[in-house]
Amino acid sequence: MRILIAEDEPVSRLLLDRFLTQWGYEVVAARDGEEAWWILQRDDSPRLAILDWMMPAMDGPEICRHVRQRQAGPYIYILLLTAKTQKEDLIEGLDAGADDYLTKPFDANELRVRLRAGRRIVDLQEHLLSTSEAARFPATHDLLTGLWNREAILGILRQLARDRGQDVPFGIILADVDHFQQVGLTHGPHAGDAVLRETARRLRSSVRIYDSIGRYGGKQFLVVVPGCHSPEIVELAERLRAEVAADPVDIIGETVPITLSLGVAAAGNAQSTNADVLLEAAGEAVRRAKLAGRNRVATLGQEFQPALEAG
Repeated sequence: MRILIAEDEPVSRLLLDRFLTQWGYEVVAARDGEEAWWILQRDDSPRLAILDWMMPAMDGPEICRHVRQRQAGPYIYILLLTAKTQKEDLIEGLDAGADDYLTKPFDANELRVRLRAGRRIVDLQEHLLSTSEAARFPATHDLLTGLWNREAILGILRQLARDRGQDVPFGIILADVDHFQQVGLTHGPHAGDAVLRETARRLRSSVRIYDSIGRYGGKQFLVVVPGCHSPEIVELAERLRAEVAADPVDIIGETVPITLSLGVAAAGNAQSTNADVLLEAAGEAVRRAKLAGRNRVATLGQEFQPALEAG
């Protein structure tokens, strides 16, 4: 486990480093309070920290207060090292947010035991967080595909529609699997699930990192595309279409071709910023793509012919 030591006195810092390394910790060292606070703000900051009380720029209790005021991020267990022995001083350190303290000169065995207790607390919190995250997953994700579920992806769309600044573009892509019912009739009931899982995987691998994708309905997927005008969204939709259609899905030795009909709707004015208006427009565009022969991208104004004609 990684541990931060913040100590401005070089000899004490080296002594701590030696002990902690012997005990199996990976040490991150800071020479003053300002450097320690900078390290603790990072996403990959250590979960255990030993802070000297008296340091230049920012003392230990002040760092504790800053850490505890942060709302985001995992819990950091903080042990204060101090030469202060007055009860009032020690209470001040704990009130600032320290979890424990050790007076100087410290006893190595006592330090090791207290760090072991801190490590148990950190491990317990990680377990609780992972359990909580596992419990939240079914509420926000589609269990078949692993994508956002309908409620979650619609929530993302509506939040973006509400919060976007004036003249900030965004849009959506609605993708519908072609001939989906025929897949189940021809290859059995489990084939449909396999097609949806593989389609979701290909779509997820092709969108940008800041796009959001969810399962909108039985055989439909919704992609929320921020920061793009209509031509760029159409270009992304065509890339998704081509990626899905490139190879058939292998289902227990049988190959099943997959194609998509995709509808694009962009928020080009105040009216089309409304999420429901965008969804209606994208749905109508999907219907036009189906009527035009499937395996293609369409908007309400124009159908975009694919590189490969539908079979």
